Amino acid sequence: MPGPWPGLRWALLGLWAALSLGLLGLSVVAQEPFWADLQPRVALVERGGSLWLNCSTNCPRPERGGLETSLRRNGTQRGLRWLARQLVDIREPETQPVCFFRCARRTLQARGLIRTFQRPDRVELMPLPPWQPVGENFTLSCRVPGAGPRGSLTLTLLRGAQELIRRSFVGEPPRARGAVLSATVLARREDHEANFSCRAELDLRPHGLGLFENSSAPRQLRTYTLTPDRPRLAAPRLLEVGLERPVSCSLERLFPASEAQIYLALGDQRLNSEVTREGDALTATATARAEEEGIGQLVCNVTLGGESRETRENVTVYSFPAPLLTLSEPVAPEGTTVTVTCTAGARALVTLDGVQAVASGQPAQLQLNATENDDRRGFFCDATLEVNGEILSKNRSAELRVLYAPRLDDSDCPRSWTWPEGPEQTLRCEARGNPGPSVHCARPDSGAVLALGLLGPVTRALAGTYRCTAANVQGEAVKDVTLTVEYAPALDSVGCPERITWLEGIEASLSCVAHGVPPPTVSCVRSEEDGVIEGLLHVAREHAGTYRCEATNALGSAAKNVAVTVEYGPSFEELSCPSNWTWVEGSGRLFPCEVDGKPEPSLECVGSGGASEGLLLPLASPGPTPRASSISSALAPGIYVCNATNRHGSVVKMVAVSAESPPQMDESTCPSNQTWLEGAEVAALACAAGGRPSPRVRCSREGTPRPERQRVSRNDAGTYRCVATNAHGTDARTVTVGVEYRPVVAELAASPPGGVRPGGNFTLTCRAEAWPPAQISWRAPPGAPNIGLSSNNSTLSVAGAMGSHGGEYECAATNAHGRHARRITVRVAGPWMWVAVGGAAGGAALLAAGAGLAFYVQSTACKKGEYNVQEAESSGEAVCLNGAGGGAGGGPGAEGGLEAAGSTEAPAGGEVFAIQLTSA
Repeated sequence: MPGPWPGLRWALLGLWAALSLGLLGLSVVAQEPFWADLQPRVALVERGGSLWLNCSTNCPRPERGGLETSLRRNGTQRGLRWLARQLVDIREPETQPVCFFRCARRTLQARGLIRTFQRPDRVELMPLPPWQPVGENFTLSCRVPGAGPRGSLTLTLLRGAQELIRRSFVGEPPRARGAVLSATVLARREDHEANFSCRAELDLRPHGLGLFENSSAPRQLRTYTLTPDRPRLAAPRLLEVGLERPVSCSLERLFPASEAQIYLALGDQRLNSEVTREGDALTATATARAEEEGIGQLVCNVTLGGESRETRENVTVYSFPAPLLTLSEPVAPEGTTVTVTCTAGARALVTLDGVQAVASGQPAQLQLNATENDDRRGFFCDATLEVNGEILSKNRSAELRVLYAPRLDDSDCPRSWTWPEGPEQTLRCEARGNPGPSVHCARPDSGAVLALGLLGPVTRALAGTYRCTAANVQGEAVKDVTLTVEYAPALDSVGCPERITWLEGIEASLSCVAHGVPPPTVSCVRSEEDGVIEGLLHVAREHAGTYRCEATNALGSAAKNVAVTVEYGPSFEELSCPSNWTWVEGSGRLFPCEVDGKPEPSLECVGSGGASEGLLLPLASPGPTPRASSISSALAPGIYVCNATNRHGSVVKMVAVSAESPPQMDESTCPSNQTWLEGAEVAALACAAGGRPSPRVRCSREGTPRPERQRVSRNDAGTYRCVATNAHGTDARTVTVGVEYRPVVAELAASPPGGVRPGGNFTLTCRAEAWPPAQISWRAPPGAPNIGLSSNNSTLSVAGAMGSHGGEYECAATNAHGRHARRITVRVAGPWMWVAVGGAAGGAALLAAGAGLAFYVQSTACKKGEYNVQEAESSGEAVCLNGAGGGAGGGPGAEGGLEAAGSTEAPAGGEVFAIQLTSA
């Protein structure tokens, strides 16, 4: 085993190398030159601010020193090898102060750099045009004076919150200050009243300072669109003196229309206009009036964004008074001569009832002998005037009244009056005459008077002949008139009863009598048919029903429903009352027998022989209330006689009754639990059902029929559903099938496997498959003591194994269907194996004791139990397994084991060193 000297040799060699490097370093320091230093070497100061500079040296005794700069100084502090000075009101963009010392006949220098920055305190956006046409470019210009350094400055032009252009001045010289940013922008409609601004950002964060921002005051832009078209002016070409005429002016394609100004003027007079705006259109309406004849000019002007559009039109102002129409006698007795005259202005040409005057400015005239036909005759005077090529016209009319005696014409007072009864009417008999005559109508026989001209009800009592007399100051007229009062039809119960009953087979007719003026016509129609019932009928059942009788005349109609009932004797039909009836036991059904007859016959079915003699057969009622609530559970089959009777006769029918029942299964016919034996021939489930007719029974598992097999297998176990079916229903039962089978020892294992050390423990486990569950039994080698069994005998355990425990063990499983056994052999190892293991361990210990000094430190750590196993695994170094660590063979009690485990053993006590290899 080599000694520790090679390790000490390498340690002494390293110490010598370290001392050599240290002496070399001291030599280099001794030869380093003296220096001057300026702090801070580079500084960024806000314009107008102050800064302390510290100038220092490593010279032990400098002869002199100082700080050269053009900046103002406020205070100075000194030491043997340093100088501190405060610089104030720093405004230069860039200065380079120099720190110097005189040392050993040499001048030591250190140069610094001081730069200033200025925040963007002033951000100015140049003024915008007051109005900017849409579609044309305008310039946005932003100015930030003095801000810098420019290389850290960014300017952004904004429309509202939207960035239009952004420019950074990176790369500009450090001394550059201030910036200007301009952009050309196309004006849009949506830019109207939009706010434009400029934002400046001075980013000094790379220099350890912050981000300084500022924005200009916003400026609002107003855009507009003005069409090149002129306004549309709607005005009359001619305007009469003293009259008002409407005038309107409009212009489209304006934006914003709310900002546009529009006005109308007639000559020098501005009209009072009403302005309306709709979308991009602008309209002004006004009323024009002139007081003097002549030519005037109508002006419309629209102004927007400093531009205007104008339209002018000429208007001719004229004077044209209305003509004058006169009658020599406006009210004249019949036979009087009347003169009519029409006149107008000097330039107007008049026409009287189609007769034109001789010349302009001359009157037109006509004469007539007044007659009755001239009363209320109208005369028309028309005057025309030509103005500026346009013919203007005005007219006037007058009416002549002629006095004459009354006339009673058939058109105004008819000889025959026909009025409907009921609603209020105004009765009129009018006479012609001037002055208007009074009219009086009275019945000669009774003196009854008609209330002419008054609104009142018309009754049948007003019918008759009246004498009407018309009178005025000019004379009198007399006329006889006849009044007829009409009224709608009426149907009463006497002439048209609501209900009629007929007997089948007789002859009858359906007739209704109605009252009304004019006499009504009456027709009767059955509700479900279109044909009219007329004449004698041979009464049949189909004639029964509801008939609608309607009476009609010119004033209306009246309708009435007449119910016709046709009665007849009772009768049976096979479909409604079968001759053969099958009763299903337990169904509760009643015998369905319906009898046709009117009125409804009474029905009774009585047994006529055998077990049903004298019994009543319960009948199902056709109505909502049954005659019998249920049928006895044991209705006797047999022959029953059914007798139906009403007041028109009776009828008899024979009925044969038979009994059947639905399927029924119970535990006796279909046991709910059944057992099969594995390997036996396949047998059907023992399930049967009672019922008439005999039910059919089918069994399936989970809705699937049982598969066809020759022998029973364990897969046949489960739950089956058996359903019995016949014509009257079904019955079902659930059957649980269990499959029993012989035992099999499925597993027999030893723990630990292989072999057992003397004094050690082992366990045998036996697992069997069987149904019903098997009983476990063991057979051990003769003379094996201290054997323990678990509660179900499935586990055999031995503590402190001896040689007598070695040998063959048998596990047997038994149930009602058979027995099965398996064997296992247990070996208990002798002491010769442990001698061999101890020898191997001693050899390993000698090899470990021969390790070199290079592993001395690690082995020492292992003895203390402090070596990191993970580090050893990753580095491939030695791992310590000592006796206190509890390894696989590390304790004095580990003297015996199972051979089959193939485990390694180590001697008790001492230390074992090994190389542990781990996979990557």
